[in-house]
Amino acid sequence: MSKARVLLKPSSLTTCLTRAKAFFSSVSQSRSISHQMEMGPSDSERYCYDPVLRWNPEVEDYFTKAYGPDHFARISKALTRPSSYSCIRVNTVKTTSDAVIEKLTKIFNDSEEGLKLVQPDGSSPVTKCQIPGLDYVVFVNGSGPHKIEYDSGLENPPKEVLVSRKCAEAVLRGAQVYVPGVLACTAHVEKGDAVAVCVAMEQPGDEGDWSVNMTRGTTLQGLPTDPYYRERSGLYIGMGTAMLSRAGMFRVPNGIAVDLNHRVFRLPSLHNILEGEIFLQNLPSIIVAHALDPQKGERILDMCAAPGGKTTAIAILMNDEGEIVAADRSHNKVLVVQNLSAEMGFTCITTCKLDALKSVCLPTILNESTILINGDNSSSMTSHSELSSNEEMTSVTSRRSEADKSCEKNDSTEQPNGGDNVSQAYIRKNKGRLKNGRGRTQCQGGRAGKSQGFPPNSFDRVLLDAPCSALGLRPRLFAGLETVISLRNHGWYQRKMLDQAVQLVRVGGILVYSTCTINPSENEAVVRYALDKYRFLSLAPQHPRIGGPGLVGRCEFPDGYIEEWLKPGEEELVQKFDPSSELDTIGFFIAKFSVGPKD
Repeated sequence: MSKARVLLKPSSLTTCLTRAKAFFSSVSQSRSISHQMEMGPSDSERYCYDPVLRWNPEVEDYFTKAYGPDHFARISKALTRPSSYSCIRVNTVKTTSDAVIEKLTKIFNDSEEGLKLVQPDGSSPVTKCQIPGLDYVVFVNGSGPHKIEYDSGLENPPKEVLVSRKCAEAVLRGAQVYVPGVLACTAHVEKGDAVAVCVAMEQPGDEGDWSVNMTRGTTLQGLPTDPYYRERSGLYIGMGTAMLSRAGMFRVPNGIAVDLNHRVFRLPSLHNILEGEIFLQNLPSIIVAHALDPQKGERILDMCAAPGGKTTAIAILMNDEGEIVAADRSHNKVLVVQNLSAEMGFTCITTCKLDALKSVCLPTILNESTILINGDNSSSMTSHSELSSNEEMTSVTSRRSEADKSCEKNDSTEQPNGGDNVSQAYIRKNKGRLKNGRGRTQCQGGRAGKSQGFPPNSFDRVLLDAPCSALGLRPRLFAGLETVISLRNHGWYQRKMLDQAVQLVRVGGILVYSTCTINPSENEAVVRYALDKYRFLSLAPQHPRIGGPGLVGRCEFPDGYIEEWLKPGEEELVQKFDPSSELDTIGFFIAKFSVGPKD
């Protein structure tokens, strides 16, 4: 897939984009230089980091047809490694990019980590983004892959700590090795010992399933006779110091298990740094907010908002003027969005609990029924599928209300009247409530308002950052669970959400659809569906445009199913971020639609 052509042609824009490309190219070169500088004598193939991303054979064949064998091989390799830099979005409501750069530079200079982040040419790792309109974005450069001498100064093979795949993926992004991520350990590991950290990968089972094949607390022998010895080859992510003994690692519930001071990839840990002033976010996710192009005073809907990164990015572009409705189907995730919005100081964001598949509703005459958004009463809305069952809903609501009152009345050690008729299950539940206190949804300040949806044409702009297979996120060490059918099903699910989003945008408005996957079934195929079904939709140019073009054509599956992608001329109107490109981002896809008259 060739690099996308720049749609805007002013010389200043071309110059800025050239500088941006030069930055990403320099990051790639510095990674290569640092790699060459630290590569020592050839070590055994065992003690290295060279994972092979495993795919379902049918999925691998599908992606190979879509991208070509060489390109897909590069994508798979890139997915197993983190980006060479961390991307930070500055909260311009509270501070400036220059102030953040100054503060981060001082923090890194005062820490040992900062010394490791200094570039080979001696330059600072903290730089401002050169892409037009993204001067509030800051990059912190990392380095790697580095060759680690695991057996340096040791008479015997190093002691080992085996961590889960998810723990390893977090460590590759800069995190420490925490106790819950440790699965196994060499015998006789004591606090202060030098240990090599490796990854426990899922292995194929006899029935086509995948599992780690070990229980937590397993003792590693570290010898070829160890049944897991071969499985760990090429999966070593660093060398560190044990902060707990072997017994402590499997006895305490939390804390740092290994201080990883020699890493394959060195990326800064920005945990608890400049909270409220910065937000760690992938570059394509920031581009999504710009593609939406929100204007001050407009009403915006973020349909699947959690954890709130894109929601707050939109708020920055609106200068906190207007209304952003951030919806998510999960109560706890809505609370995360609320907390992030409060931490960053935004007042234009309103949150609600809402299933994206039930976003469209019609006004009803049931004035006595209300919905809650952030605890405030709003006019009632009922979904199309529920219009015929209003009486039943009212009855259910009434019964629930009576039950809630009953619970409140009986929140004491005394049994209610007629205690002989109270079930043992109710008694146990009531005792649990008294013992544990009120739940999260009942605590003051921790309640997510529930919405029943919005009328058609309610919003100027809608962002549908759809739940997806997430096959573009990196680093990724395993992808064997997805099948061709599951990938296809993701696309069908997203089409249903898109059906809702189309109805909620007013005529003349904008709809942006995005995913963090490389799967064409969830990207180009969904765009083709939208353009074919809704003739009033048309693809619109995106600014800034730094991603590549989409896939053109179709794919025919062995079962006869034909998947249609983009038509010639449409590929340049979407943005597809390739993990193996010089931008070094996650895999991501963005499509922007203009909404014409709805006949």
